[in-house]
Formats: sequence, C-alpha cells, structure tokens
Amino acid sequence: MSRQIAIAGMGWLGLPLAHRLKLMGYTVKGSVTSQEKADQLQKNDWKVFPIMISEGGVSGNVEEFFDDVRDIIIMIPPGLRRNSGADYVLKMSHLLSEIEASSIENIVFVSSTSVYGDAQGTVTEKDLPKPETEAGRQLLQVEQLFFTSNCNTSIVRFGGLFGGSRQPARYLAGRENLSNGNAPVNLIHRDDCISVLVKILNQRAFGHIFNAVHPNHPSKSSYYVQKAKELGLEPPTFTKGESASSFKQVDSVHLKEYLDFSFSNEL
Repeated sequence: MSRQIAIAGMGWLGLPLAHRLKLMGYTVKGSVTSQEKADQLQKNDWKVFPIMISEGGVSGNVEEFFDDVRDIIIMIPPGLRRNSGADYVLKMSHLLSEIEASSIENIVFVSSTSVYGDAQGTVTEKDLPKPETEAGRQLLQVEQLFFTSNCNTSIVRFGGLFGGSRQPARYLAGRENLSNGNAPVNLIHRDDCISVLVKILNQRAFGHIFNAVHPNHPSKSSYYVQKAKELGLEPPTFTKGESASSFKQVDSVHLKEYLDFSFSNEL
C-alpha cells in the first residue's frame, strides 16, 4: 500500500525527488508558491497545492496538503541573499505550528552548509556551526526550531548543489581575480541529494543531523578552471599567492554511520 508524503517546495530539487518517490510507491503531495506553478504541475497529474508562507502566517489549503500525511520534506530556502530583511525564522515557525497541528509525525528539513562559518576549517556534524551570514544564522535558528519540535526531525545540510542545467562553473566563467582559490569546494550532485533523502525515509533515520557534501574537496581554482574548460567556457582566474589557512571543508560522519551512504556521482 502506498504511503502519503508531502514535499514543501516542488522546485529544482523537489520535483525530481517526487518522481523518485512516486516510482517507489509513495503518493506524493507537493506545495509551490503560486497558483500558476500549481496549475502547470497539476496538468502533469501531480497533486500540488499553492501554499504561501509569510511573516503573517500560512495561507492556502494547508489542511488538504497535510491530510493523511505522516512524513514531510521541507525544502524552502531562506531567500535572504539580497538582504531583503525577511524574517525566515518567523515564517518557518508559522509552518511548524501548522505541521504540529496535523497528522505529520516526521520531518526532514533541508538546510545548508552555510550554517558553518567560512573560517571554521574542517567540520563534521559533531562541530558547532558558527554562521557568518544572515541566511546562515537564520537557517541555524530554524534547524533548532524543528529539531526541538514535537515531531521527529532530521536536518540535512546540503553543500553547493549542481546537476541538470545547474553547473556553478557557468556563473564564474570569465571572471577575474577571484579570491579564495585555494579553499576547498563543498558540492553535491542533485542525484546524490535525492538518494540521501530517500535513504532517510526508507531507514526511518529521524532525529539526526546530516552534512551532505561530496567527500572530495579539490581547490576552487582547480575545480572551476577545469569545469569551465570542459564546458567550453572561458576559465575564471583567481588571485595568486593567497594562503589556504582560512577555509571551510564540510565532511560527514553521520552519512556512513546512520545511512551507510555512498556517493554515486563524481564532482
């Protein structure tokens, strides 16, 4: 018998995850941020609801979205890169209130390695995050909010995402005198992201924090120059002579310990 699952955020990662779960026998419900997006997905037989989460609360057909759902995966980014001043913590607290009033028992909250500071060195799930950005600070607060809720919650901190048409080297192609060229990359392919989330669900591995980053960490300069060349783009250049004494390398001990997870995609 199929089991209902909700995905809050049916976008670049949420939609292919929904495809994978559907193949596995799950009945998937999804949320998007507009009626237009919902209409497009509904035409392809997805059960999708336009749900808006604001600092004033949650609007949309939340009751039907959560009805008969036991597990939810939340992948709603902070959207704070442009210093919008938005209160992501308040928004997510409204969502959590709705979840705690529903039949949902288990949460997978998708976070980011931005909760770690850029000068923390090599970190694992056992290290205390020291965020330096507003998005990182609010993400960490939301992690704590969900982790201490009435639901069984696992936090997944993804590194930089790539896959499909998304290749970070495209954004850096041709740029000059970029800094931190000796710092390691912290990346993960979308297919591996999906596999991590599926493993958590299948193994009922709730109550944990997972750093989900590929274990290989080439330097930014070597990685992005090589990828630009492979894509036929003008390689970026990095400032020479910089020390690598200040860096962030995100590793995981929990992926192996709790999920016995192995990465399938190369960087």
